[in-house]
Amino acid sequence: MDTATVIAIIAVAALVAVVAAGAWYYASRRRTGRLRGRYGPEYDYLSSRDGRRAAERELAERERRVRRLAVRELAPEERGRYAAEWQTLQGRFVDDPTSALVEADVLVQKVMDARGYPVTDFEQQAADVSVDHPEVVRNYRAGHSVAQSARKGEATTEELRQAVLNYRALFAELLGEPAAAGRR
Repeated sequence: MDTATVIAIIAVAALVAVVAAGAWYYASRRRTGRLRGRYGPEYDYLSSRDGRRAAERELAERERRVRRLAVRELAPEERGRYAAEWQTLQGRFVDDPTSALVEADVLVQKVMDARGYPVTDFEQQAADVSVDHPEVVRNYRAGHSVAQSARKGEATTEELRQAVLNYRALFAELLGEPAAAGRR
């Protein structure tokens, strides 16, 4: 092989490498933009906790996991029954805010179970819910944290009130009332 042929082969190989690197970079940026756009605060939460690459792997795994679940919408009669339970517990808040919050925590788990989200450990539940409801998973974490404190008698009335509001946003989303989730 003469020198010109070797140089041409090297130039073509370098060009292919540059094009491949550019395509990889573009695909990576697109994936980041898609995940950031879809998950919003949840993407930011995971990125700050684990780093961007680990967050993107985690979110992709969550999507695969939830696709395998039998998540469904609630039937109208289920939705009505759960909404009535919510109204009852919300009415009890004035007299017994701690019990109302604990009931809200339990009711949200019941609705998640009825929708087909496995009721396992809290972090797995939050991860699963984040796929379909990324905007309110932060509310779930905040509400659950206060519910844990309330069970130990360590939550203020204002924290209890805010936690019930957080649960209400998630509850409305799970019930299929996204417009209500924005009202606070």
